[in-house]
Amino acid sequence: MSEEEAREWVRSRFGVSRETLLDRYAALLRAESEHQNLIARSTLDEIWSRHFVDSAQLVPLADAAAPGAWLDVGSGAGLPGIVAAILTERLIVLAEPRARRVTFLRSVAEALGLAGRVTVHAGKVESFAPVAPVAIVSARAVAELSQLLASTVHSTDLSTIWVLPKGRDAQSEVADARRAWQGVFHVEPSLTQLDSGIVVARGVRRK
Repeated sequence: MSEEEAREWVRSRFGVSRETLLDRYAALLRAESEHQNLIARSTLDEIWSRHFVDSAQLVPLADAAAPGAWLDVGSGAGLPGIVAAILTERLIVLAEPRARRVTFLRSVAEALGLAGRVTVHAGKVESFAPVAPVAIVSARAVAELSQLLASTVHSTDLSTIWVLPKGRDAQSEVADARRAWQGVFHVEPSLTQLDSGIVVARGVRRK
């Protein structure tokens, strides 16, 4: 997928105004990448195809989620959490333990007019205590599936939808997780990496 194809994919599904906000976010990412390693420098010229569509494809996978917050674990540069905030109207919680990235995420939310809906939890997700169970959990390249479920299940209930890009090992991670966890798990193919999968899960609980 080229950069223009990626833009068109977003534009056709979410509209020009959200494409414009993503453009502004891309500029902030590039500027901050001069000061800290947010995304691989080799992908700075492929932000739309490598990062934005990779994040945006999670939104329709979570369409059936109940009302409630979207929890993004290990947000880092804000992928996919900031993209989800731009493309949806949900409350978004970005869990990020690294101080410089917390500062960046808060500045991005403010600059893009999202501060009213985006909260940054400055710490590990294990210390996050939501007022109500979150509706959606996402995480991009954070931890193996079983570990990720263990660290976040306290923030969820049986209606929570999990949308988790897992790369080439998606199927094997689901098989491993089933030893300790039950629920409805399936793997969706990634639009941006043809050999990669996205784990979508619901009704997750310990066995």
